[in-house]
Amino acid sequence: MKKNPDIAIIIQARVGSTRFPGKVLKSVLGKPILLLMLERVQYSNYGKNIVVATTQLDEDNLIAELCSKKNYCCFRGSETDLLDRHYQAAVSVNADVVVKIPSDCPLIDPAIIDKVIDHYINHSGDFDFISNLHPATYPDGNDVEVIPFKVLETAWNEAVKPFEREHTTPFIWDNPSGFSIGNVEWETGLDYSMTHRWTLDYPDDYEFIKTVYEELYEDDPFFGMYDILNFLKKNPAASSINSKYAGVNWYRHHLSDLKTIKPGQTKENYN
Repeated sequence: MKKNPDIAIIIQARVGSTRFPGKVLKSVLGKPILLLMLERVQYSNYGKNIVVATTQLDEDNLIAELCSKKNYCCFRGSETDLLDRHYQAAVSVNADVVVKIPSDCPLIDPAIIDKVIDHYINHSGDFDFISNLHPATYPDGNDVEVIPFKVLETAWNEAVKPFEREHTTPFIWDNPSGFSIGNVEWETGLDYSMTHRWTLDYPDDYEFIKTVYEELYEDDPFFGMYDILNFLKKNPAASSINSKYAGVNWYRHHLSDLKTIKPGQTKENYN
């Protein structure tokens, strides 16, 4: 790995959503929720090169226009092949390393972003993929995946299953015999991945995220994970807003396909 690799943080975002259309542009404190997330990611020590990867659909002109107005780089690619979209976005900015963060993580803690990327840099050459998701321990919605460009390119060339193309990285992390996989776990030893849902996929998630921002943003726009946990400890009713979706993730649709994911890592029977 280069001494100072070019790191690009790629945030996939689109207006279309089956469960919650337009979710990334919903307003919180008078701003699109995507913009609030971009500001948080930019606050990371590695937030100088952010690429919003959206689709070429007309409806996503709104995302491209927001990026242009706020001076964020925007790449437009495939609607359904997210692996291709990430790969082409990385090519467009000559990235040596890609950091994948989905736009459904508007409460992501910049310190956690730094922790995962630092782990990759401090173990230069040891891993083909590092994340905080295999296994996940942080509250859901702090997703960070780090992939050297050459490894992403291998996946782009060789992944053929639809879910591998749609979800970008499972060809890598679900193949530990073919790739060296690293993971960053929460140093407390706790696992809140299935109990604390801070991600955006349903209207109830939006109400929860909006509540957190309205409570914490004024005092510190870059409030962190522990600030949220302290708020929830004092206001347990806030946790109940979207608690019925805790543990719901995309794994539930592919348990028969994924080799390294067990039923206990997802809540089944949700659309």
